[in-house]
Amino acid sequence: MRNETLWEAKKRQNPEHSAWYISRFEAMREQGQDLDGEARLIDAMLPRGARILDAGCGPGRVGGELARRGHTVVGVDVDPELIDAARHDFPDLQWFVGDLAELDLPAEGVPEPFDVIVCAGNVMTFLAPGTAVDVLTRMRGHLAADGRIVVGFGGNRGYAFQAFFDDAAAAGLEVQQRFSTWDLRPFTPESDFLVAVLGRA
Repeated sequence: MRNETLWEAKKRQNPEHSAWYISRFEAMREQGQDLDGEARLIDAMLPRGARILDAGCGPGRVGGELARRGHTVVGVDVDPELIDAARHDFPDLQWFVGDLAELDLPAEGVPEPFDVIVCAGNVMTFLAPGTAVDVLTRMRGHLAADGRIVVGFGGNRGYAFQAFFDDAAAAGLEVQQRFSTWDLRPFTPESDFLVAVLGRA
């Protein structure tokens, strides 16, 4: 039996949490806020038509925009409600319900590998406790030989940046670049957000 993720625990305590999360981004888009910073960075790293895995895709905000920019996108999220929203907004893409700690897309008939795996939206801080190495190892297993994993999450969420770096190393990954924002501002010891670009060690 797998362990409950912190996202699932949050939703169990507040069953309306996913609906709130979906409507929050819908409202931000209606207000004209820029919600595509992550997708712009990933798009800039790749040639047109690349294969991208949106790991912890939520309602498909990042993956949907990357598909609009001409990439082949597959999304996975543990929350069926968020996946339903992604399927509604982007019906032509492949969206799967699943725990990233058990990620096995070949079993779903999805060919590998991926040129980039993007894990945005603080996903790493919502994993089941103690599964970060498993998640990163699973991601590595779905990655092309020269592919990259791009992870972004905030500090002060119970998962220290150094712990993430240690977990990445334990998963056979090396940190190629570190930034403090999705628009590539430098990462410093004072940074309260991390965007890390990882590759196979």
